[in-house]
Amino acid sequence: MSFQAYLDAVETKTGLTPRQIVDLAAAQGFGPGTKATPILEWLKNEYDLGRGHGMAIVHVITKGPAISSTHVGTDGVHRDATDTLWLDGKDSNPHRP
Repeated sequence: MSFQAYLDAVETKTGLTPRQIVDLAAAQGFGPGTKATPILEWLKNEYDLGRGHGMAIVHVITKGPAISSTHVGTDGVHRDATDTLWLDGKDSNPHRP
């Protein structure tokens, strides 16, 4: 599953775009420098997200939408179309297949 696919699945489950969750996290005081554990606990309690999907959200909360280009443009199952994650809703993603 690609990094973007994790974020899209979170949107399907919660009804919130990744950007909306990042904004809600900021209101909780989460952002760069926050450890993963309190964010994961919040995501589990508020949205019933498991660790894998939670860690994708933790990444964008603490590091922003940029990801390593390791899997960009590869043929593997973990490939992403770009090294910048789309946070504004899966249906509006210009890189969505």
